Amino acid sequence: MISTTFARAAIPVVKTGSDYPMQTLKAEPARLFALLDAATRHAPAAALRQLDKISRHWLVRWNSPHLSEIDAIAEAVGRPGVYFFSVNYEWGCTTAAKPAPDHKSARLMRVLDWRTPGLGRNIIAADVDGAAGRYLTLTWPGYTGVLTAMAPGRFSAALNQAPMRKPFGVFVLDWAQNRARVWRMPHQMPGHLLRSVFDEAKNFADARSRLITTPICAPAIFTLAGLKPNETVVIERTETEARVHDGANVAANHWQAAGWQGRPRGQNSAGRACQMHAIPADFDTSFPWMKAPVLNDHTRLVAMADASQARLIAQGWEADGPATLPLDITLL
Repeated sequence: MISTTFARAAIPVVKTGSDYPMQTLKAEPARLFALLDAATRHAPAAALRQLDKISRHWLVRWNSPHLSEIDAIAEAVGRPGVYFFSVNYEWGCTTAAKPAPDHKSARLMRVLDWRTPGLGRNIIAADVDGAAGRYLTLTWPGYTGVLTAMAPGRFSAALNQAPMRKPFGVFVLDWAQNRARVWRMPHQMPGHLLRSVFDEAKNFADARSRLITTPICAPAIFTLAGLKPNETVVIERTETEARVHDGANVAANHWQAAGWQGRPRGQNSAGRACQMHAIPADFDTSFPWMKAPVLNDHTRLVAMADASQARLIAQGWEADGPATLPLDITLL
């Protein structure tokens, strides 16, 4: 069992190898325990153990390469919920890939929304020594996927949740049917795909190809920014199909692809996307553009990254405003 310590006000940067989920857990255990406390305070332990059982069964059934890693994390934490939250996929986001103001590079802009309180306060940055090169991922201790990251000299990328299919037109029934569909899919989680891309992809073109062609277990939207100002793309994905939007673009939680239908995620997805289109990609750790509807009660993280400059800025947020000091880091 790992003991806990009090969380810090700044976003910690943890230097790790490819096993960063366990290394970050060992470095910052109090943050994970705080998140589990917040996420499970209304959930009986028996229910969490059953959800863990189902989640682990899915990982075993489809031979997940992350099973042993998640097993080790669950054993270290010593309480229910780890397996379920490792495969949980419920959030809203607003993301953009566009040229820098001087048109010399490409930049990623990212705002992540999630209902669970504490995610902004407990964000960390893992400085990972991956097989294809170094990358910085904004994450939480013990989390095995990648949602927002920057690889110096290669690319930056983020994952948005895709719209929910509407087979019945009733939210609860639609949600249950969508979850059941995930359990039947023999493919990896979108966050695990993005992690493999940062671990293995050598450049923007390689990352773009992998995000377009690799099967995943649930629909997703990937936003990718390379080094040059024209290396920007939003990739909308179902499990086995892709719609590719090259050039400066924005992604929220609704489809841009003609003919694709679904229930948008988060609050005012179209409004958030419209606002993000107009925001300049300036590095400013005061984030002056953080206003409604991009900013809302569920906002937990804001970040901007430029892989050409090897620079990333970020700040954790909670419902009452900024929850961490701004992080401004250049990986040289």
